[in-house]
Amino acid sequence: MKDAGTSTPILQVRDLAVSFGQGADAVRAVKGVSFDLAKGETLALVGESGSGKSVTALSVLQLLPYPRARHPSGSIRLWGQELVGAPERTLRGVRGNRVAMVFQEPMTSLNPLHSVERQVAEVLEIHKGLRGAAVRARVLELLSLVGIPEAEKRLSALPHELSGGQRQRVMIAMALANEPDILIADEPTTALDVTIQAQILMLLKDLQSRLGMAMLFITHDLGIVRKMADRVCVMSQGEIVEAGPVVQVFDAPSHPYTRRLMAAEPKGKPNRPPADSPVVMEARELRVWFPIKSGILRRTVAHIKAVDGISVSVRAGRTVGVVGESGSGKTTLGLALLRLIGSKGAIVFQGADIQGMSPAALRPKRREMQMVFQDPYGSLSPRLSVGQIVGEGLEVHKLGRDARERRTMIAQALAEVGLDPDTQDRYPHEFSGGQRQRIAIARALVLKPRFIVLDEPTSALDVSVQAQIVDLLRDIQARHGIGYLFISHDLRVVKALADELIVMKDGRVVEAGPAETLFSGPRTPYTRALMAAAFNLETVEGG
Repeated sequence: MKDAGTSTPILQVRDLAVSFGQGADAVRAVKGVSFDLAKGETLALVGESGSGKSVTALSVLQLLPYPRARHPSGSIRLWGQELVGAPERTLRGVRGNRVAMVFQEPMTSLNPLHSVERQVAEVLEIHKGLRGAAVRARVLELLSLVGIPEAEKRLSALPHELSGGQRQRVMIAMALANEPDILIADEPTTALDVTIQAQILMLLKDLQSRLGMAMLFITHDLGIVRKMADRVCVMSQGEIVEAGPVVQVFDAPSHPYTRRLMAAEPKGKPNRPPADSPVVMEARELRVWFPIKSGILRRTVAHIKAVDGISVSVRAGRTVGVVGESGSGKTTLGLALLRLIGSKGAIVFQGADIQGMSPAALRPKRREMQMVFQDPYGSLSPRLSVGQIVGEGLEVHKLGRDARERRTMIAQALAEVGLDPDTQDRYPHEFSGGQRQRIAIARALVLKPRFIVLDEPTSALDVSVQAQIVDLLRDIQARHGIGYLFISHDLRVVKALADELIVMKDGRVVEAGPAETLFSGPRTPYTRALMAAAFNLETVEGG
């Protein structure tokens, strides 16, 4: 890492303010932000959702939705040239050329209808005027530079044909196409598995070193800041509350908000109920194979073995953590246990074999088997009030004598997850991400389940909210003795919750056992790689 302040700043931001709306209703999203960025330096903007870090980054490229967004004050200078209020022609010469940006979710940033070659080439055609063989050669060079294997074979691929890590590499190739002075990386690894995340971070550091570019890195992950940044600005409610060299800020944080952020990592240990507590859910040699059909007659020529012969047992009051990279079969396993997708093998819930049950026979059991999904906004209907969302299961299973009693049951469920019972007449968009996830948990709890599948329930949340949800889940489990199957790629969260651990890869279990044992001494290279990536280690103890 370079020493701060040894180079003339490329970028100078002074007293930047951003407001959305007009008059008394205006929302001040950014308030008096100032910082410099030097050549070859990495500056991290850190904070929780709503802190103003992404709005600040978008302001640099003047990408905010004007006229709804305004700059009441402030200056942004790139090599001395003012960007605030600059004419569109000037900004076109800056965007994607001198300053490039990599966004959080590559699947929504890439055009689903255009090939990889077309999307990377477009940047070169607009800014460099390259055509024909020259543009193709440069596209191949860029794809190779960012580590896309067999780049020539990937030129015609559409975004959905690539993995999440490969899509992000394509986004980085597009950003680097014109060798920018500054790369703005807005949460570029949030949607990725820990091992892919580590690869992307290593790639960015390597490219920065080779190309000498400056980097403005936006994240809420303090572990990434330690790895990547020279200096850090901590943002809260639109303001920079603390700034300085990373080592100084992290070793001796002076602001209460910074200290709270650093203490927000999920902590604590699983509840440790009796090891011989009754089994609530069990599967033996479970298989979910999806057929691959080919030819005019659509004959099955092979299978995708999403879950391939897995046995698992979840006891009352205990948590089985299921970890692995995207595509390993984690979510498919959870869906199969709840009989939400077809499978083969024995599934036993509270002593009853439910694999062969008809839908009608299974319906009474469903109230005791629930699921909480990854994206609370996507899993809650925007057209239903919170009371209707939480109470839907009560009506389906005919619980509660009348509407008044059901409303009382809904209020109790909301109170149990730490929400005001009077909010049940409001709608999902009126709540924060953490509050929406609490609503999703209340929807499951209101039916008094014995078993819950939790599918990445904290991955879309800020670290402080993650810690709150982990504490909530642990408390609910201790009170009601619910068995959890906790699916995640975030091993820090799993460590705080799981009694048992299953590590999955390509539909099979590569390692399983007591969570404490696997965290302290993983046996397989794959598990060791997961642990090293998750905990920012070079090697893992016991490896």
